Amino acid sequence: MSRLYEVMFIVRPDMAEEEIDKLIAGFSSTVTAGGGAVKSAEKMGRRKLAYLVRKFADGNYVLLTINANGAAVMELERRLRVTEPVIKFLTVRMDEEEKRLAKVKALRGVRKQANAAPVGEGAGAAPVSGEPAHASA
Repeated sequence: MSRLYEVMFIVRPDMAEEEIDKLIAGFSSTVTAGGGAVKSAEKMGRRKLAYLVRKFADGNYVLLTINANGAAVMELERRLRVTEPVIKFLTVRMDEEEKRLAKVKALRGVRKQANAAPVGEGAGAAPVSGEPAHASA
């Protein structure tokens, strides 16, 4: 069963752009050989890391959005793990996340409709002036 995944990996900061492109092409071919498809590959540039990773304080971030089955993702993760220039990676299954976000948006829509209902004027209305409704003498 093919699912949507986001794979973010961080490459050593001393890598040239051409070498990063070769890495992305190699990982993309791994996904396509496993029966998946790469929806997008985005180089996010060099950023500072929150903590030292393999003695590096910054790295080049790359985000792959792929549509693949579990076996292809496992093979991609194995290759990420053994590729020396990759210092960190994370794989997130996005179809569950999109389902959760759709549910939250639906709940917010229901709440907005309930809050937008007109409030009756008259006996239940709050006082307009700055004084409380039950002022003592």
